[in-house]
Formats: sequence, C-alpha cells, structure tokens
Amino acid sequence: MAQPSNSQQHLLKKVSIVRDCFTEKMEKPTLSVLMVTGAYFPEVSGAGLQCRELVRKLQSSVRLTILTTTADPTARMIDRQDGVPVHRVFIDPSNRWSKIVGAVRLTMAVFRNRHRFSILHLHGFSQKSILLSCFAVLRRWPIVIKMTSVGHDDPVSMKARGGLAYRCYSRAAVHVGVSSRMTVLYERAGLPLKRYRLIPNGVDLVRFRPSDEAERQTLRRKLKLPDTGHVVLFVGFFSAEKCPAHLFDAWSSLALSHPEIGPLVFVGATHSQYYEVDPRIAENIKLRASKLGLGPRVVFVEHTSHIEQYYRAADIFVLPSRREGLPNALLEAMASGVACIASHLDGVTDDLIEDGVNGLLVSPGEVAELKTALRVLVDYPERLSLLGRQARQTIATHFAIEQTAQEYLNVYRSLMERPACVA
Repeated sequence: MAQPSNSQQHLLKKVSIVRDCFTEKMEKPTLSVLMVTGAYFPEVSGAGLQCRELVRKLQSSVRLTILTTTADPTARMIDRQDGVPVHRVFIDPSNRWSKIVGAVRLTMAVFRNRHRFSILHLHGFSQKSILLSCFAVLRRWPIVIKMTSVGHDDPVSMKARGGLAYRCYSRAAVHVGVSSRMTVLYERAGLPLKRYRLIPNGVDLVRFRPSDEAERQTLRRKLKLPDTGHVVLFVGFFSAEKCPAHLFDAWSSLALSHPEIGPLVFVGATHSQYYEVDPRIAENIKLRASKLGLGPRVVFVEHTSHIEQYYRAADIFVLPSRREGLPNALLEAMASGVACIASHLDGVTDDLIEDGVNGLLVSPGEVAELKTALRVLVDYPERLSLLGRQARQTIATHFAIEQTAQEYLNVYRSLMERPACVA
C-alpha cells in the first residue's frame, strides 16, 4: 500500500488533533457551577464540610469552582482542594465595614471569572449573597439556594426581613430545603412550590462507619481518652443555640455517681471571631468541672481534621441544640453507629430519629430529660448497641452522599435545559 504524501500526513495530523480536541471537549463536564459557602476546608463548618462532600461526588460530572470567605488573614486566597479551585475573600466578622468590602470583593471575583460559570449555587443566604444574586440575575444565571438553618435563611425568616435581601432570595430558580420543617416554612411563605426541592444533607458512608470494640479501644488510646467508661461526645460550636452547657449539666450529675460513664468530649471551637461562638460558655464549663473535681474527665478539642475517629471512639453522641437545619454532626454520628440523643426539633431531628428505635429524643432545654436519656444508655448497654445499629441503617438507606449528589445533579441539568436560563 502506498504511503501518504507529506501533505496528506500533515492533513491527517490536523484531523487527528481536531478529533482529539473534540473528544476531550465532549468528555469534559458540560455543567459549570459556582458554589458559594461561608467557610471551606481546611476551615471547619458544618455547611462547608457538607459542601466539600458534595463537591467530591459531583466533580466528575460538573465543572466546579468554590467561592468562600475566611476569617484567617493568613489563609491562601487562591487555592485548590481535591482538585477543585477555591477562591477565598478575607472578612473580619466583627467589623461591619470588612463585611461590606468582603461582599464587594466576592462579587468582583465572580465578575473576573464570569465566563466560567453557568449556575450560581449558594450554600446558605446572607447579606453577602445579595450582590452575588444581583450579578447572577444580570448574567441570567439560574440561582440555586440551599437553605441551611431554621431561623436564619428559611423562607419565613427571610420574608420577615424583607427589602432587597428577600427580593434577591425570592428570585432563585430553585430553593433547596434539607428537612421537612423547611418544606412547611416554604409553603407558609407562599413561594412557588414548583421551585422547591427537598434534598437532605448526605454522609460519606465509607468515612463515617461503625467501629468494633478493638478499634474503639485503639482509637481511645490514640486520642488520649480513657479506656474505661462510656465516652459521651458533642460536636459543634460553643454557641448558646447548641447548648453544650446543658449537656455538661446532665453529664456531670451522672458522672459523680455513675462510674460507668466515661469522659465528656467536646469537639468544636471554644473561641472564634464568628459571632455564633461565645467563649464564656466553655470557660464556665471548665470552671464548674474543676470545682466538681471532674476537670480531668472533660476533654476539649478545638479542631480536628479527623472527626470520624472521635465518632468511632465514642459510645454516645448528644445534640442538645435549640435550632438546626439538618445537623451534619448528628448524621455523621448515626452513620458511625453511635447511639444518639438529640433535642426534639419538629421537622428536623424527628426526620432522622424515631424515638426509642434508632435514637432518643428529648425536649429542648430539659436537662432532667437529657440526664434520664444518658442514664438509660449507660445502664442498658445492649440498648445502646441496638440504637447504634439502627441509626447506621437509617443513614445508609436515606442519607448517603451519593443520593444527595445525584439529586443536585438532576437540579443542575433541569436548569440548563430551560432556554430562558441561557446567558
């Protein structure tokens, strides 16, 4: 067979290059989403960590960019996490002018990269979201708002706030609620139901998994926790709404008389520039623990990148909050097979826990009820084990991160199919 001439070889090479470029273009994700969240890894927040889990599952199908704020002036403003670009803007939460400047800088960051995105996904809605939303409307990007917390960015609270914030909020193409409580509030606010999706937070079932007794003991030694007694765990900010002091009250009254109850482990920031954190709460707990002779049995962990190890080392997890959206910490503890006690929050924690079946529910703020629930689990270890197994099954069935990611992918695809959404 005759060899192709030089000109033919040159033409074939061009065709090959065009074909390869076309194939590469076809293989790349066609959806491009800008995710905006209040904090992102390595900074720790429930919303930021949930956003990261979602990103990990979506990045093979969606081109993602993260835009976030940070209270750490030394943080990398241009970064990559898990192969995804992360743009940070410094904001001093205690300085109102810094918040205003930060909101402008966030919007300018979006403007500079405006050709990279087709969808704006807000993980929570706050004042800094207003300018971003206005810009997205001008660009004709569809906006997805994930509502993160009852009493903060739920539809009824936002409607009561009114003004430009609510007008921007109500312009979203899709509002995502994480619990049935959000659904009720959405209906009450009178927003169009066709724009609402119920997509709960999801959990990585590989990272958050149960441990056996041998692993539990190994982890306790690694984390410098006592080998004996039931470890009681709290994960969250030291804020008035999280109510860690109520847990200390219930635990301490049992710890003085029940040798079976082990250390109380608090994982979460005791000091922070964010307004939610009240340093006086942790200081008061430490002072009271010392006076009761319980100081060595109360452990404070300000920060960890391996929270899953604390879940697997624990026997009991307690969420005593007065307000939540859909608590990631409770989802993670249940996925880890830990027996859980949570405040009964209508349409939130009772979406996760059936009292007495896969966990225990107590009235918010009722220390006596919380103490009774702790005592039941300490006195009846077989029940503690059963509740942990049932909790794991609940999360595996209904709250796997793969399910959550697929729901968001369906939302993105449906938005891009709308002719009116093309910029």
